[in-house]
Amino acid sequence: MSKLNLKSALIATTFLAIGPALVAGCAMTGTASAQTAEPAAQTFSLPAPDTIGWEYGLPTYASQVTDGGAGGEIVRVTSLESEGPGTLRAALENEGPTIIVFEVAGAIDLGGNNLRISGSDITIAGQTAPSPGITLVRGGFVVSGHDIIVQHLRVRPGDLNEEERSGRDIDALSTTGGAYNVVVDHCSMSWATDENLSSSSSRFDGDTPEEWHESASNHVLFSHNIIAEGLSHATHAKGEHSKGSLIHDHVNNIVLYSNLYTSNYERSPLFKGDVHGAIVNNFIYNPGQRAVHYNLQGLEWAGHQPELGEMDLVSNVMRYGPSTQSGLPMVMIGGIGDLSLYNDGNIAVDRWGNDAPMFGSYETGPAEILSVEMPHMDLSGLSIIPTEYVEDYVLAYAGARPWDRDVNDVRVTADAAEGRGDIIDSQDEVGGYPEFEATTRAFDPANWDLTTMSPLNEEALSSELSARGT
Repeated sequence: MSKLNLKSALIATTFLAIGPALVAGCAMTGTASAQTAEPAAQTFSLPAPDTIGWEYGLPTYASQVTDGGAGGEIVRVTSLESEGPGTLRAALENEGPTIIVFEVAGAIDLGGNNLRISGSDITIAGQTAPSPGITLVRGGFVVSGHDIIVQHLRVRPGDLNEEERSGRDIDALSTTGGAYNVVVDHCSMSWATDENLSSSSSRFDGDTPEEWHESASNHVLFSHNIIAEGLSHATHAKGEHSKGSLIHDHVNNIVLYSNLYTSNYERSPLFKGDVHGAIVNNFIYNPGQRAVHYNLQGLEWAGHQPELGEMDLVSNVMRYGPSTQSGLPMVMIGGIGDLSLYNDGNIAVDRWGNDAPMFGSYETGPAEILSVEMPHMDLSGLSIIPTEYVEDYVLAYAGARPWDRDVNDVRVTADAAEGRGDIIDSQDEVGGYPEFEATTRAFDPANWDLTTMSPLNEEALSSELSARGT
């Protein structure tokens, strides 16, 4: 079998087209809601096994967000140093549309500092690196620009071996207020001391909700990522801080699609007040005390009238693990602001496959979940996977370089598949920072579609790691 074929090549079933979204027509489990619409049935299938590279490519929906640096200058990364000529940091300073490719592979030690993308029209194509790919350690990645695509990077900040509550809080990858048209696809984020993957805002920049939305991160796609093992009692000043994704107040037009959330205590993900977004086909495994939750906090909104949040929750799976609190609902609400929720095709189960609660509240405040019958967002560019196949699909194809996974991605996907894993306090509990022998390989543009950065042949991909799959 080709190294490109990681799992079953074809999944076929029936799905329903409801409104603008494609929603799984599988049987509901537990308290999941079933819609009564009667649209025409269609055939769902994954691409054929000889379709080169399909398992790590961008979803069609990404083209509605941005084409990144397509058509721009090709800039080669040739050094694993944190800064200087030939580094990733230097490549990010290139002016004009840019496609960043890699002629070197290994770990880039950021030494406690972050990389920042403040420009525009940039594609970072981690898939072009030789094996074992690119892993950023001891720092994070911040996106503050627009029209950005980031693919196939691993970001593992860790605790830098500092004392507990030292005050260092690092997101593995985040978009800041004002970033827009951003795609983060097939990346692996773990061991952050703040959130593993977030989208932020400045909360109240402007006088109206429309201005708040414009100044927040907007038009964002997080797809096919592994979001794992946020560090719990590490260096964050607040203490416990194992968090998956914080989607900050007013962030809008954000889609979280086919990600693996595993062994994060909370925020898998958290939508804050007035967020408008969709959570589709994610596998949430071993959450601690919260999985999906919404919270418009009264203290943070003092002097402002609460705005209605919007969430489309479609065909996701939550499964308890060893660290999950008994009776945890899939969706929880707190605070003082209501959430308009489209809920369809979601499954929540405990470690033994028994139904788990779908909804709950963790405060006594007035916030309510308001059910709606149609999705808020147009998700027509997403191939929505029937819920019964979500676990297998996500475990096979999420994360950086699924054809060439490193030991940590193999470990967390295997743990999710087998019902193992724990919420951890330090990367040292699971082997410590990765050590790779640096490798090099020239980038050959003839092997790549330079518009989509998809391979044109198998020779384009490098795969030398011995541990693959789940």
